[in-house]
Amino acid sequence: QIQVEESGGGLVQTGGSLRLSCVTSGSFFRLHSMAWYRQTPGKQRELVASITFAGSTNYADSMKGRVTISRDNAKDMVNLQMNSLKPEDTAVYYCNAEIQHRSWESRRDDYWGQGTQVTVSS
Repeated sequence: QIQVEESGGGLVQTGGSLRLSCVTSGSFFRLHSMAWYRQTPGKQRELVASITFAGSTNYADSMKGRVTISRDNAKDMVNLQMNSLKPEDTAVYYCNAEIQHRSWESRRDDYWGQGTQVTVSS
């Protein structure tokens, strides 16, 4: 069974920092793109940042300059360093893993973690 687990969420003051981590475990051929999303009740889930297997990154415009996504392929892990946090950053942050199960299959499937709560107080 493939499992995606986030950690590192919590309560922080405005202007503070948090570092989120996500580890993917199980049997698969390769982890391709990994990404962080966030969602607030009543709002659509939105992309925060993503990173490819080779390390190419993409950030939401609202997050640029404040977050950095990185990965360690040997550990099947992705991190999200968040700085200068604002109350509007309060949300549940989800990790998404794009997995290729077999080397002879090109199909990739998305797997999601349960999410980790980030609360920024004013």
